[in-house]
Amino acid sequence: MDLLNTLVDKGLRRELPTREEALAVLGTSDDDLLDVVAAAGKVRRQWFGRRVKLNYLVNLKSGLCPEDCSYCSQRLGSKADILKYTWLKPDEASQAAAAGLAGGAKRVCLVASGRGPTDRDVDRVSDTIKAIKEQNEGVEVCACLGLLSDGQAERLREAGADAYNHNLNTSESTYGDITTTHTYADRVDTVQKAHAAGLSACSGLIAGMGESDEDLVDVVFSLRELDPDSVPVNFLIPFEGTPLAKEWNLTPQRCLRILAMVRFVCPDVEVRIAGGREVHLRTMQPLALHLANSIFLGDYLTSEGQAGKADLEMIADAGFEVEGADQVTLPEHRSQIGGCGDTGGCHEGGGVRGSAPAVAGEPRTDLVAVRRRGAGTDLAPNA
Repeated sequence: MDLLNTLVDKGLRRELPTREEALAVLGTSDDDLLDVVAAAGKVRRQWFGRRVKLNYLVNLKSGLCPEDCSYCSQRLGSKADILKYTWLKPDEASQAAAAGLAGGAKRVCLVASGRGPTDRDVDRVSDTIKAIKEQNEGVEVCACLGLLSDGQAERLREAGADAYNHNLNTSESTYGDITTTHTYADRVDTVQKAHAAGLSACSGLIAGMGESDEDLVDVVFSLRELDPDSVPVNFLIPFEGTPLAKEWNLTPQRCLRILAMVRFVCPDVEVRIAGGREVHLRTMQPLALHLANSIFLGDYLTSEGQAGKADLEMIADAGFEVEGADQVTLPEHRSQIGGCGDTGGCHEGGGVRGSAPAVAGEPRTDLVAVRRRGAGTDLAPNA
């Protein structure tokens, strides 16, 4: 396909595709799916070889969030039967992190529900970061605490945080449909605060909330413009008890096309398969490793993931290798020049053709399992 040859050439040059080309990837047929994966795989291997970075989530505080994000099982008014607990102590969080690191993870992601941290919360998380770093040499720590106030990113950086995560989730034009208690601009501001403080920015999206192809392309182009080092791609887990419980819009093929589009738009960025891969990619997960170079090991915030051992076996069986603690994730040029590395700049104009939302996939509620182990429980974690 001329389209795929063009996209491979652009990806190898770190050149931004047009919006029409990105939309065309999402519109490819199932007959062309393996060609799409193979093309995006060439771009992935150019910048990341066959390495897979493992990340491990530690949910520091679960549930009882005052925000109304429709996709979230921890949201205000959620009836999802999830674990609810207040802040883990630094030694508890460090112990939870150690399990993931022993399983092969090189980055620990510390997450807490809520609109954003108070100064006291930042102190608490800073103590946790220091505890983890003292006990685990070379570990990367990413914090995800919600919207940041002035000066908080700097304090987290001083405590030893390497990165900060705050996702855009969906396009600016549809953001108000999923959340009313904060704005898209609030999220952009927090990512920019992390950048300015010298933290590695991590920001991604959630697919499967009923968005159109245009929405997906819009949010991925916005992410490229924000220039995070890592782009997590979440696939909506439709928890019972949340407003989006009936939104089963994804198929494994659709998920692969979305990941391929993200790789073409963000060729030299860490693309991470995040929540929902087991639910929506299912047996197609190994193919997704040809597109993404990073996954979460074990469980997620409120749902169970694939067994950690199965993750490691999947990576090996697919012909990939776990990225070591002594290996640098990002290509050298990103630390040298910053930004997208786009020879034509990170902004691209042009019109967008209309397209319909994805055809709904079959509901697989049998694959959605609430997390009952690990952080906040007396049971051993999945790592």
